Amino acid sequence: MITTLAFSAFVAVSCGWIGVRAVREHRAVLAERMGLLDDAAKLFDNARITFGRDHFPVLVGRLDDGRRAKVELIADTMVTRRLPQLWLRVTLSEGKECARPTIGALARPTGAEYYSLVHDMPEWMTPPQTETSLLMRGDGSATAWQAERVSALFRSMFADPQVKEAVITPRGTRVIRQAAQGDPGAHKVLRQARFPLTAIPPELVSLAIAEAETLSALLAEDDDTIPAYEAA
Repeated sequence: MITTLAFSAFVAVSCGWIGVRAVREHRAVLAERMGLLDDAAKLFDNARITFGRDHFPVLVGRLDDGRRAKVELIADTMVTRRLPQLWLRVTLSEGKECARPTIGALARPTGAEYYSLVHDMPEWMTPPQTETSLLMRGDGSATAWQAERVSALFRSMFADPQVKEAVITPRGTRVIRQAAQGDPGAHKVLRQARFPLTAIPPELVSLAIAEAETLSALLAEDDDTIPAYEAA
């Protein structure tokens, strides 16, 4: 009887200790997560950071030309038999709506990319030949010249396997890049999405912003390289 009571007490204490430790670790993970974009905020003069329901930070700032840049982090755990992915999403908003089509490409599509804009575009387009599978779609308004030029840029961009999605629209551009891959131990044993980093490198954010700017400039309204027979 005494042995049974002692064992029960031991189990209760052990479970309590495990629970307290789990809560502490969870709080530490959330605190660490909230600071992931602190270093990247220094890239902007008037940066503002807010937090989503998942406690991941959302960074908003202005470029030198006044355009708004939004930097977000997306924890993707939707695909089974694969480690969780942490995506860096950079959205560059134009000062005014531009006279250009909507075109986007998504690398290694599975259909589970809930964060993707490409899946919502109505027209299928022929993607460029790359070493990775690409889904390319648009809104159906692109000319042959525009489609060809965007396709050529996508071919170059998606040569980098860390690029997941690139989109150009009249209102802005977006680039999604891999920021980190989930910790195998936490995922396999605890089914948790933990990422082995304490800060997103500002260089990675700068790279994604530069790519979004390149997309923005690709089909500029004052572009004088359009052949006359296609501009007519």
